Amino acid sequence: MSVQDPQHIAISKSKGIDIDWQDGQHSSFSIEFLRDQCPCAVCTGAHGTEPQKTNYSAPTPSPFQMYQPRLRMDGVEPIGNYAIKIAWNDGHSTGIYSWTYLRKLADERAG
Repeated sequence: MSVQDPQHIAISKSKGIDIDWQDGQHSSFSIEFLRDQCPCAVCTGAHGTEPQKTNYSAPTPSPFQMYQPRLRMDGVEPIGNYAIKIAWNDGHSTGIYSWTYLRKLADERAG
């Protein structure tokens, strides 16, 4: 096991994911942040396509906007011993979040 592997993971489909890492660090990821940071080819614009990034983390610009159901995870499944795959209630389910990628996001946010 690497220090960048999780020691403990707590998943709340309506709130997000908390990870305690092997090196003692703790990370909390809201569902909005995780969805906005989806690493799949569609969201990142791989293969020369236009990125299809979401902006769930941004505040709602207008109180008179069309109703949309609150974002949530419909399912989370392990991918081997190196990642998780999240299925979202907005129909998206192709992002594979490796432990390395999640730790990188955590370290970038920590500054």
